[in-house]
Amino acid sequence: MLVKKFQRIFNRWIIEHKLRPQFDTLGRDTAVLKPLSVNITGSNIHAGDYLHIISNKQQAVSLTCWRSKQQQGKIVIGDYCLLSPGVKIASANSIKIGNNTMIAAEVYISDSDWHGLYNRVRPFRCTSPICIGENVWVGLRAIIGKGVSIGDNSVVGAGSVVVNDVPKNVVVAGNPARVIKTLNPQRRILKREFLFQGKEDYWLEQEALEDIFNKNNGTLHWLKSKFIPGRED
Repeated sequence: MLVKKFQRIFNRWIIEHKLRPQFDTLGRDTAVLKPLSVNITGSNIHAGDYLHIISNKQQAVSLTCWRSKQQQGKIVIGDYCLLSPGVKIASANSIKIGNNTMIAAEVYISDSDWHGLYNRVRPFRCTSPICIGENVWVGLRAIIGKGVSIGDNSVVGAGSVVVNDVPKNVVVAGNPARVIKTLNPQRRILKREFLFQGKEDYWLEQEALEDIFNKNNGTLHWLKSKFIPGRED
């Protein structure tokens, strides 16, 4: 329990003093797992309230904005968004992600081809902005290419390659991704913001819940599990 409490204090310190200064703007109540593994490169990177980043050393989350003489990349992430392990977002133009959007593990989003088909020496020329709507769910290892717009509430299937616009309220899958299902816009969709309604501090509540489950997992038991693990560990 003491180890867990120390980890939480350390994580909060890293988020506020190391990670937050790397964003141009970052909203309140940000939660990051393994914040030291998150890679933020460049400027013009913005995120809203209740951003949740799950990162680790093996699957680091990466947000990168490139700058050239002609243009400057920009990344804007809305409120209540989720970035899962291994997500990589690279911009040389503009990438906007709407509120409540969830991005699964190892998704790659880039608004540039980085090199032309015929001129492969000068980068950044082949760019076009990406706009991902609100409450979009991007599945595991999907790739979203330059110039794509994805409508509100839509779902991108795992492993899909999105190179054309996606309308709202649909499910797309495949390479290239195509519509395989239409969602009923009349049905209520619970969004991530629902988790935070009526709660002053959602993350503290989650920590309290974790403490209940780990109440018998003291420091001595943790040390034993690390060095002399048994069947019960």
